[in-house]
Amino acid sequence: MHTLAVLALDQVIPFDLASPLEVFTRTRLPSTHPAYRVKVCAPTPEVNAGAFTLRAHHGLEALADADTILLPGQADPTLPLPPAVREALRTAAAHGTRIASFCVGAFVLAATGLLDGRRATTHWAAAAALAERHPAVTVDPDVLYVDEGQFLTSAGAAAALDLCLHMIRKDYGSAVAADAARLSVMPLEREGGQAQFIVHPRPPVPAGAMMEPLLTWLEEHADQDLTLDDIAARAGTSTRTLNRRFREQTGTTPLQWLHRARIRRAQYLLENTTHPVERIAHQAGFGSPTAFRDRFKRVVGTSPYAYRRAFQGGTPHDPARDTHNATPPPVPAGSAAH
Repeated sequence: MHTLAVLALDQVIPFDLASPLEVFTRTRLPSTHPAYRVKVCAPTPEVNAGAFTLRAHHGLEALADADTILLPGQADPTLPLPPAVREALRTAAAHGTRIASFCVGAFVLAATGLLDGRRATTHWAAAAALAERHPAVTVDPDVLYVDEGQFLTSAGAAAALDLCLHMIRKDYGSAVAADAARLSVMPLEREGGQAQFIVHPRPPVPAGAMMEPLLTWLEEHADQDLTLDDIAARAGTSTRTLNRRFREQTGTTPLQWLHRARIRRAQYLLENTTHPVERIAHQAGFGSPTAFRDRFKRVVGTSPYAYRRAFQGGTPHDPARDTHNATPPPVPAGSAAH
């Protein structure tokens, strides 16, 4: 079981602390067993959390046993980092422990020096301060999160959930992450700048809403050459009315939604098959491999090849697996193909 240590420092932001606790403690494997063992640790027996006082069950020694360390933000991100905390984090990093920060928790991670020479993000309102305080860090204020391999950083509150699901996906794959996404009731798909490996869940709509049958049909036929007129005909309405109602219920347009559905299907195939990229482009509904590569990189932030390497770990080609996975199921609603 993967062990997570959530580090609570003085003036810890309660939301930043509670979000990963809720997401990771409720994540289940297909066997229904817990996917993570989560520990809250602190440098002192009690921590000031603003509206309440937190009593942690573990000290800094828990960081040495963790596979991943999570760093919530502090109400005052400019507080000096206790030397014992800095040393514990650097020691854990030297042993290969993954470390992720939420919101202004990036200040804590940057204070260790572990982000020097790396790209990172934080809440947009604190980005300039982070860049000024830690000039060796390349701060990108326009993305939801940044994955630098061993070190990950996220933007504001909702982006912490995106980063949690991203880590679950990397640890256990799409199915486990999709289940965690449904439990978290992820928000509508966002159109903002995207960081590397950010993926897009199917935007949820209320059960029984007018768009629900149409979205299911689009998901099932995403590999076909559909036009806006085709989609409007399926919905039994004009293209103008379709665009208006679609945006009201999904927050995007029909064709944008279709493009994202195709990307979700491509992500599933890249993660779960060894099909050539050219074949995946056809299976996902793209007109050509070149169009597929271009759109995939724009949406996900990296190439299909790099994405496959990240999520399959360089799995060798297995022709038998190609046959077994020749017809992938549609990605579930609320999937963390987010």
